[in-house]
Amino acid sequence: MNGNKAFWGIVTAAAVGAIIGLLFAPEDGGETRKKIKKRTNSLASDLIDALEKSKEKAASVVGQVKKEGEEYKEEALDKADEYSNKAKEEINKYQ
Repeated sequence: MNGNKAFWGIVTAAAVGAIIGLLFAPEDGGETRKKIKKRTNSLASDLIDALEKSKEKAASVVGQVKKEGEEYKEEALDKADEYSNKAKEEINKYQ
């Protein structure tokens, strides 16, 4: 959730910065549009990079959680077998 808030904070700050830049731009319209286009492309590239990194990190976390889940599953199955065998031994003592 914090990552999502940070992402939208960055996007909002970039938009506000662009608007302020337009309001106080000393260049003519054509030059300002070129700068806006260049900056927008740069921001889009940065956002795509950030999203790719987030995607890779999420995939890594999912893989780790899956691995740990499998380990816990195996451990639980082993314990279940152990307790089942002990129960069978106890039952056999009284037969």
